[in-house]
Amino acid sequence: MFPDLIQAAIPFFVGFILLEIIISSYMKIHTYETKDALSSIAMGLGNVFLGIIGKVLVFGAYTFVHKWAIFNLGYVWWVWIIAFFADDISYYWFHRTSHNVRFFWASHVVHHSSQRYNLATALRQTWTGNFTGSFIFWLWMPLIGFEPLMIVFLQSVSLLYQFWIHTEVINKMPRWFEFIFNTPSHHRVHHSSDLKYLDKNHAGILVIWDRMFGTFQVEEEKPKYGLTTNINTFNPLLIATHEWIALGKDVWQHPKYGLQYTFGPPGWSHDGSRKTTEQLREEAESNTPRVTKTKESSYA
Repeated sequence: MFPDLIQAAIPFFVGFILLEIIISSYMKIHTYETKDALSSIAMGLGNVFLGIIGKVLVFGAYTFVHKWAIFNLGYVWWVWIIAFFADDISYYWFHRTSHNVRFFWASHVVHHSSQRYNLATALRQTWTGNFTGSFIFWLWMPLIGFEPLMIVFLQSVSLLYQFWIHTEVINKMPRWFEFIFNTPSHHRVHHSSDLKYLDKNHAGILVIWDRMFGTFQVEEEKPKYGLTTNINTFNPLLIATHEWIALGKDVWQHPKYGLQYTFGPPGWSHDGSRKTTEQLREEAESNTPRVTKTKESSYA
């Protein structure tokens, strides 16, 4: 049995958060707010406690599917390498889908609900994801033949990696690193509520998937963090459930559109009172004056 990396890393999380507070104060980067940070830490602790049950559910699902595995891959070294890439691309599609399907967004929105961006924000994790089927994006792996323990371990490695990229203290990594790996710069874009940055950079560890599938955006202007409509609460219970409550109300009040409200993109509404990311972009484009260049102006 592999060790639980997340639980083992908790002391390091605390230590690096304290270090970031000191460094950011010295750099005069006002990235922390006490109530916000405490809410994020509370969300992280809740995720760890509920994760004990959730991981049993997820591991059980992987073990069940593994009974019908196509190949017997085992734990050979080269299998670990393939499994790493398989896990990372699974995470990419899970993450991308979580931004485009409201049912999954209802769990994932928790992670984007802070208007601050720091290492404490990395701990702001869902309480409902494992129980609402986020693991289905990995079910193909045990079916191919990857061992359930291997999959769970690599998922923890990915989550652990993503901790350090939640910071404004680090500007840019070396160019080659920025091209291949997810970095603080790339992930700041992902946490932005600016229209230019919305639903970009879904990478876990490798940013190559975003480059390949057209969701990559380089960090240019300083991002504004949070949601397009912020929830303005530090109550962990409300942070964990607010979008599920809103989804339930929409389905209850408009049962005719229940499927669209549940599985449509976040922001979809039957009467246009709310907007999806694509609708916001189309609206912005239609309101942007088009400039026709003359031959003379093209040299200006």
